[in-house]
Amino acid sequence: MAVFEFLMNEILSLPEVLVGLIVMIGLILQRAEIARIFTGTVKSIIGFLILGAGAAVIVESLDSLGGIIQDRFNIQGVIPNNEAIVGVAQQTLGAETALIMGFGFIANILFAKFTPFKYIFLTGHHTFFMAALLSATLAASGMSGAPLVITGTIILGALMVLVPAMAQPFMRQVTGGNDVAIGHFGTLGYVSAGLVGKAIGNKEKSTEEMEIPEKWSFLRDSLVSTALTMIVMFLILVLVAGPDVVGEYAGDQNYIMFGLMQGITFAAGFSIIMAGVRMILTEIVPAFKGIAEKLVPGAKPALDVPIVFPYAPTAVIIGFISSFIGGLIGMFMLGIFSLALIIPGLVPHFFTGAGAGVFGNATGGRIGAAAGGFVNGILISFIPAFLLPVLGDLGFQNTTFGDSDFGVVGILVSFFANLFGG
Repeated sequence: MAVFEFLMNEILSLPEVLVGLIVMIGLILQRAEIARIFTGTVKSIIGFLILGAGAAVIVESLDSLGGIIQDRFNIQGVIPNNEAIVGVAQQTLGAETALIMGFGFIANILFAKFTPFKYIFLTGHHTFFMAALLSATLAASGMSGAPLVITGTIILGALMVLVPAMAQPFMRQVTGGNDVAIGHFGTLGYVSAGLVGKAIGNKEKSTEEMEIPEKWSFLRDSLVSTALTMIVMFLILVLVAGPDVVGEYAGDQNYIMFGLMQGITFAAGFSIIMAGVRMILTEIVPAFKGIAEKLVPGAKPALDVPIVFPYAPTAVIIGFISSFIGGLIGMFMLGIFSLALIIPGLVPHFFTGAGAGVFGNATGGRIGAAAGGFVNGILISFIPAFLLPVLGDLGFQNTTFGDSDFGVVGILVSFFANLFGG
């Protein structure tokens, strides 16, 4: 069991190590030279670490923004955070979660090999989160022991091929190819954004081709436009909140300078993410041919949502802001309907809203990016509220799962488990 726990906790739960192993296996299967195997493996790991570093910078920046909003407006409710709710679940369901995750990887490969859905899900932390969700919902429905682990394993393995398959028609429009899939459990939001964009938008009017007057030509630089957008957003917020509230986060720094620097810091994190994604794609796509040719013919790597950000950087920011607006409106609607109040967390709204913006832009251009992000914001407001009652004791925590697929899967699993006397 100690070896198994080491494998789960120290290897498969780390996306950078998991992807490095996959690249190494792919290159070995292609009989690449030792130098190529070494450099490909190391670069793919470094690429994921760069991506993670950029994400950490953004998360830290947005956590400050979210805290200021809550303190200024004294909003009380449930704040979705995958890491927080999984941490609570691990206290009572740690063994079940580890077993479902470990066997789930094997089930993923088997489903990919013997079904038409040829996807290998490589987002290790989301696999871990989904394993925890399945443990919680199945346990709350009355299951335990081997039946719980077996049922959870089958569901997880199936999701790891079905979710990327569901998004792939839209991914082909995003990337212009068919080499990479999305491996992220916010896919309902991305698919919804793609459908909404197709219905009401025009993909010929892309966010990346907006006409900008010559005197504003510097805005064509996605890094500069991202920095300016976030600076304005932060400055408005700190001015509304005032120095007393902001001072809790700014420390000795002037509160206006704090807002300015947080906007710039966000842009720096975004730039780091883009660099990491480019490095990952450069290494993993060629290496994956070895997996596809030898182990699972036709297999595609399903990767985390930032993999789509470089394809439409402007849509990323439009999607994020639109998703957050959708989250605010959704929060007020939840209050009207007397449902659990889901406070919009800026971190889930950034990552899933940005992805929704890119998908919406691919099918509906600028309108699609804005509408797609907004729809995602509504979804990740209402779905977590409906999920709370099926989580058992976890539903009474001050947090819950944030991304759309977790809520839908949890609700459906609980429904069928209870229907069949789980």
